[in-house]
This record gives sequence, C-alpha cells and structure tokens, in this order.
Amino acid sequence: MGLFGRKNTESAVATATLPVDPALAALTGDYTIDPAHSSIGFTVRHAMVTNVRGAFAEHEGTLKIDGTNPAASTAAIDVKIASIDTGIADRDGHLRSGDFFDAERFPLMSFRSTEAAQLGGDTFRITGDLTIKDVTKPLSIDLEFNGTATDVYGNERVGFEGSAEILRSEWGLTWNAALETGGVMVSDKVKLNFDISAIKNAA
Repeated sequence: MGLFGRKNTESAVATATLPVDPALAALTGDYTIDPAHSSIGFTVRHAMVTNVRGAFAEHEGTLKIDGTNPAASTAAIDVKIASIDTGIADRDGHLRSGDFFDAERFPLMSFRSTEAAQLGGDTFRITGDLTIKDVTKPLSIDLEFNGTATDVYGNERVGFEGSAEILRSEWGLTWNAALETGGVMVSDKVKLNFDISAIKNAA
C-alpha cells in the first residue's frame, strides 16, 4: 500500500523527476495483503480527555506495485465491520449497531485507490475512494515503505505503515452525546492507522 497517492503539482513534479531506484523496481508485481501480520486500526478521542484505540481483525486486500512508475500502482482493501475490536464487548456492540456502522446492513468498509505518487525517498501517498456504509468519499494516506524480506517459507514480503485523519460525520457516523461539562462523548476526528505486510504472488 505504499506506491500510491493524490496527484497535485508538488507530487506530480516529484514523481516525474525522481530517478528510478533499482531496488524499488525489483518490487514490481502483484501482492496479497497478509491479514495475520497486518493491522488496520483507529484512534478516537473519548469524553474530550483520553483516546480509545481499536482495530478491525478481519480484512483482505491486494496491491499492484509498479516500482519503475509508482503512479501506476494500485490497492484494494475490504474490511469486515463486524470484526471491530476495542477491547470492550459492549462498546464493540454499540459500534456495530445502527448508531454507528450498522454492520448488518453494511458489512464491509472498502478502499479502492485512484491515484499514486512517490513523494520522495521511502515516502509515498495513496489516494482513493473510502466507502463506509453507503457513503463514498476520497481519502489520501501518506505511507512509509518499511522494506522487503524473504520469510522462512520463501515468501517475498513488503511492508508499509502510515496514517490518515477523517471526520467520521462525513461518512454518516454522526452519533454522539453531550457532556455536562461541555463538549461531546466522541470526537468527530478519527485517526486511521495502517501497518501492512503483503506477500508477492507467484508468477
């Protein structure tokens, strides 16, 4: 998930002028995200004073990496909403309910990339369409390429990590409760966190 991003004047110029890195070019190929060694999580402010962290235990996705032309790289990810885990069963149940994700009606959260760019060095940006419930809006994620390795089973792996911030209300996640001291129970701003390990598909 790293060779991707929103095209703007700065990133387009950077992509056009950066020399091809032979090590990066060698990564070209199709990859499958390994959910057992990847994490898609979030952080949200609770009661104005602390952060609640959670993750989605079940997700799947694919990457198409073009190391010679990062702008041609793509990503597709599907996340199972019912797998949300914040460590508190009652809270997880509320998040799955109609107040928030309405997991029975909308079981998947999905991301499909539309643009990509190498910003410089090992930093990349992916831009695409994020769909939650029945709302689709653009999202850009800045990612760092963590390298590649061959694991003990002979799989060639790549790793990326990054984050993005969204306003959950823009995707129809509007439930909240006012606090007696002012403010609200759950912040509108949510930080999304990505730690991705992907395995190169056999030729």
